[in-house]
Amino acid sequence: MRILITGSNGQLGNEIRLLAENYPEFEFIFTDIDELDISNPLKVNAYFEENLPKVVINCAAYTAVDKAESDEQIAWLINSAAVENLSKSAATFDALMIHISTDYVFDGKAWVPYVETDQTNPQSVYGMSKLAGEESVFKFAGKGIILRTSWLYSAFGNNFVKTMIKYGSEREELNVVCDQIGTPTYARDLAIVILEIIPTASQQEGVNLYHYSNEGVASWYDFARTIISFSEITCDVKPIQTKDYPVHAVRPCFSVLNKSKIKETFNIRIPYWRDSVKECILRLKQQKN
Repeated sequence: MRILITGSNGQLGNEIRLLAENYPEFEFIFTDIDELDISNPLKVNAYFEENLPKVVINCAAYTAVDKAESDEQIAWLINSAAVENLSKSAATFDALMIHISTDYVFDGKAWVPYVETDQTNPQSVYGMSKLAGEESVFKFAGKGIILRTSWLYSAFGNNFVKTMIKYGSEREELNVVCDQIGTPTYARDLAIVILEIIPTASQQEGVNLYHYSNEGVASWYDFARTIISFSEITCDVKPIQTKDYPVHAVRPCFSVLNKSKIKETFNIRIPYWRDSVKECILRLKQQKN
């Protein structure tokens, strides 16, 4: 089974690249913008025609949440228009479209974990453009999987774990918001799930939506304290409120995702978030040595 990965130089794409050798039944084609400009529908269609993938995993996304507020055109191009291009070509060539979305499609006003059928109401350009991407998959992909996830981090790229380690090593004190609640998600765990569900997902009809994050609940403050502790850094992490840390984009104050549907459909076990943070930090330490 030939699998096309877009945005393969990002966190999730790099994790899939590392896992690829464990899946000899799959033939992987890793692309980023230099190999395939997904914003160009003609190039996307030509690439599908030449390579005939049976699955496309779209790891490409504009994820600079605050910058998206002023960089709307690029955010919409990557998070919406490009997804439409991939979905149309996937349908034309009978490929399964797997697309990664976000908890930011919700407004964060709930107090119980969000299920897939809950009303969306994004509060930022990032969230709105990602929701539009979901709608493109539903509208144009013949068969597909949309995976909403949250608070993604890994040993690759720029993310909260690496930022906390950097600043925690440089400063005596860090202020981190304690009133935004969600779940950190290790990109490696997400990558494993994507690859494991492909055989079953390929047999499903239409487009199906699932939530996936690690198990458990945390605030950004809890997340930061855990990172600093596991990294054995001496730094005082202090809790602050969102109002004391102004940013351009509105974040959902509660965005815990209910994972019952994906666990029951594919019979998967999801790791606890603290265990995965520990694993990621161990990998980062090994990379240094």
